[in-house]
Amino acid sequence: QVQLVESGGGLVQPGGSLRLSCTASRNIFSSATMGWYRQAPAKQRELVVTITPGGITNYADSVKGRFTISRDNPRNTVYLQMNSLKPEDTAVYSCYVIIGGVRSWGQGTQVTVSS
Repeated sequence: QVQLVESGGGLVQPGGSLRLSCTASRNIFSSATMGWYRQAPAKQRELVVTITPGGITNYADSVKGRFTISRDNPRNTVYLQMNSLKPEDTAVYSCYVIIGGVRSWGQGTQVTVSS
């Protein structure tokens, strides 16, 4: 099993930027699909973005052109760069990894976009 630790959340004004990090306890990126979900209060969990071992990405329409996922393989870390943030981006963001058909989650990090 792999442990995931997220960081980088916080409070930001509309139009601002944040970068979330998700660090895995071991090197998995070459063999695992990873991504980010988010869940806002009283709303369904939403898949934000995925990245395959080959580097193919898939973004939710709501974040296309504003969010970018990237990987730093030597650091076992995936980043989510979030630009032009909107109040509707407010949510708990959680990274995940799928290995052998099993999904593991990080603990989540709160992102609040408010003036």
